[in-house]
Amino acid sequence: PPYFRLIGIPGLEEEQFWIAFPFCIMYGITLLGNITLLLIIKTEPSLHEPMFLFLATLAVTDLVLSTSTIPKMLSIFWLGFGEIRFLSCLTQMFFIHVFSTVESGVLTAMALDRFVAICYPLRHSSILSVPVVVALVSLVLLRGVLLVGPVCILLHQRHFCRHHVIAHSYCEHMAVVRLACGDTRANDIYGLFVVFTVTGTDLVVISVSYAMILRVVTRLPSREARLKAFSTCTSHLCVILAFYTPALFTCFAHHFRHGIPPPVHIMVANLYLLLPPALNPVVYGVRTKKLWDRVL
Repeated sequence: PPYFRLIGIPGLEEEQFWIAFPFCIMYGITLLGNITLLLIIKTEPSLHEPMFLFLATLAVTDLVLSTSTIPKMLSIFWLGFGEIRFLSCLTQMFFIHVFSTVESGVLTAMALDRFVAICYPLRHSSILSVPVVVALVSLVLLRGVLLVGPVCILLHQRHFCRHHVIAHSYCEHMAVVRLACGDTRANDIYGLFVVFTVTGTDLVVISVSYAMILRVVTRLPSREARLKAFSTCTSHLCVILAFYTPALFTCFAHHFRHGIPPPVHIMVANLYLLLPPALNPVVYGVRTKKLWDRVL
């Protein structure tokens, strides 16, 4: 089709004008927080270490994720500009899903960084050197492109003989698949394969890393040492919960959507792209002493 039409939040078409205001505030916090984070890390040589390099990658990922969706979302809510060209829709879908997998991969790499820092503190700088960090980030990005590319190719080859109205605020994969003609099981199966491959692998690595961290921390002799070790992980755990909870809910709501009201589903899907990018710089800025001292 020449274009699709995004309707925003189904069932809340009249209220979404006002819903857009907190969304806009959150987007402003995302831009301000993540750009500030990048500038601090770039200008402070003492922050050029694995944890902050991963954090800088996370900030870039959040900026791409939010900017690829929120401006269009606000134009739908405030101006009613829901039309989006077919190729623009596929491009938006590509960036959303690629950088969602990149964010998951970066969070996994940060868990590995915490594992090495706590379990092998004397070898941390040699195990996770700058070239290793660059290689990990490159692999995470390559994984996202290789996994998500076929999703867009499969959709590009589909015919759309039904209406061209997408019951969503952005071009989410399964929301567009619902409009395709014929048998779409290949799209459904491959979409689930990508979700389970990415989140399954990453959550297993994160869980194993923190299990090992917990094992080492509980053996530390003093209470102060245990609290200090735990405090270095709490920021990361908060970010993981803020990212994976709405992400998994959104994914399974599309595939197993019975009993979930559309407004609830779409609101959570919007928060999935709004909440983590806005929270990440705030959580890390407050919880990380080096960053907080630099800000002050």
